Amino acid sequence: MSHASLLIGDIGGTHARFAIADSGAPGFSEAATLQCADFGSPKAAIEHYLDDTGAPAPDVICLAAAGPIVDNRVRFTNNPWSISVDELVQEFGIEHIRLLNDFEAIAYSIPFLSSDDCLPIGLPEPHGLDETGYTIGILGPGTGLGKVGLVKRGGKLITLSGEAGHTGFAPETQVQLDILTILRERFNRVSTERVVSGPGLENIFWALARIHGDAGQQLSAADIFARANESSESRASEAVQIFFEVLGQVAGDLAMSLGAVDGIYIAGGIAQRYPELLMNSKFRGGFENKGPHREIMERIPTQLIMHPQPGLLGASYVAREIG
Repeated sequence: MSHASLLIGDIGGTHARFAIADSGAPGFSEAATLQCADFGSPKAAIEHYLDDTGAPAPDVICLAAAGPIVDNRVRFTNNPWSISVDELVQEFGIEHIRLLNDFEAIAYSIPFLSSDDCLPIGLPEPHGLDETGYTIGILGPGTGLGKVGLVKRGGKLITLSGEAGHTGFAPETQVQLDILTILRERFNRVSTERVVSGPGLENIFWALARIHGDAGQQLSAADIFARANESSESRASEAVQIFFEVLGQVAGDLAMSLGAVDGIYIAGGIAQRYPELLMNSKFRGGFENKGPHREIMERIPTQLIMHPQPGLLGASYVAREIG
């Protein structure tokens, strides 16, 4: 199927991004972003994309989706769509179809990123991945918190995915402990995602207002980042500093859990939009603060993914493998 038409997609609660994967090497063309709300089903969105681009009927479909894949089906939280491999097989009359979690797709993109696609966060300077084998971790805050591992062994890429964003939040400073105490008034259980995500930043800001004895104005994550970026709101800056410090702690936990000594990569639009805030934060300090294992952590490079569509890039790799 060297000349097959390989349709790929990266679908979240709001946007559906589609492209045609290159058949020769991981990569894609004809990328387009659609609003999920404009279409009643994934099939309708795919057909619109194919009509609009003039692409041929696909021989292979590989879709990354923002949610857990259970029994070859994913249901979205923020839109009424659900995607089923069996339904796609019937609707498009092809058998080469694969669903991926969106962070699995990002993980598969890592070996194909150039040095220009990544921004080092602190020291040490990153080095190229050893083609004979490696273990890395990827995480990223957005609407939720995604985490995944990628292992290369015997020439094969293997992802390690789950719902690790829902592990419990473990404070490491007094102010983080105070935030946890206050958030327990709002939530029965405070997971890491309750702190390290867009809504999580809003939770931090809300808790800080309570700590400082001022109910104050509740801001959106975008407004908090904007104010911190302009240095016009001290509480917004404090909230963002705590946000990135905890992100570093969580990234360090992921590295230790996976044995990801070859690197940790930060994905997602939040960090990508504010690289200077991340670079000037306590992220790296939180990452390295692992007690007797600090020396190991100091040797693990951390990088921010700057590629605009790593999910599509990773899906293009998988599409070629199943095609």
